[in-house]
Amino acid sequence: MRAILVTALTAAAMLLAACATTPETQSGAGVEDATKPGGGAKPSAVPGKPGVARVEAGKPGAGSPFAALKDPNNIMSRRSVYFDYDQYDIKDEYRKVVEAHAKFLRENPTAKMLIQGNADERGSREYNVGLGQRRSDSVKKMLTILGAREDQIESVSLGEEKPSCNEHTEACYAKNRRDDMLYSGEY
Repeated sequence: MRAILVTALTAAAMLLAACATTPETQSGAGVEDATKPGGGAKPSAVPGKPGVARVEAGKPGAGSPFAALKDPNNIMSRRSVYFDYDQYDIKDEYRKVVEAHAKFLRENPTAKMLIQGNADERGSREYNVGLGQRRSDSVKKMLTILGAREDQIESVSLGEEKPSCNEHTEACYAKNRRDDMLYSGEY
């Protein structure tokens, strides 16, 4: 009887040992040295696209970084993002504009922005308000992903209530499918 008990205990111990796993060790995330050539974060996550354009917040002696917002030669003076019909994804041609405004917001933590989402007159009033909100939220999301603080940005929808063009043509509708980015003091 004792031999059976010893055999049973030995078999149980072997079974438990066979089921045991060894703990896996995790290594920390790698850290790149931005001071070395080729180190640091890449300026653009989109393959084949150049990095974020250099943004000069203001000319030396201009006194305020906000001067760039009015300078027609600066990308910061561009304040509208246009969308395709019934869409709210940001087109490639407007990414640099959004990137420049994100950089400006990062470097000017007291700056506040209001994004007004707009739609053309086609569609119901309720649908256009929702579409305008999705459009303004998509720009806000990109700004925050690029480093702007969420509390610096408010996104609202004006739906079809603030058209920039009142004709009933496709060219006019295209002008109304937009987001307008306004800074404190402009709204």
